[in-house]
Amino acid sequence: MNIKRIFGALLTALGIGALIYEAVIFTNTSGSDKDIKALVIYGVLGVIFFMSGISLVRTTKDES
Repeated sequence: MNIKRIFGALLTALGIGALIYEAVIFTNTSGSDKDIKALVIYGVLGVIFFMSGISLVRTTKDES
């Protein structure tokens, strides 16, 4: 087991979860400042986690 791959998969899952949560907030939004702030925060964190997780999984070599 490679710990980097596990951490990359965890980051990817957290990123997907944050992006799904952002979509749920987006569908239930009323347009207030608090809603827009949450959308931006969860969207940015979701993209960062997702991209770093995918990059970590892709660049880690299998050493068996």
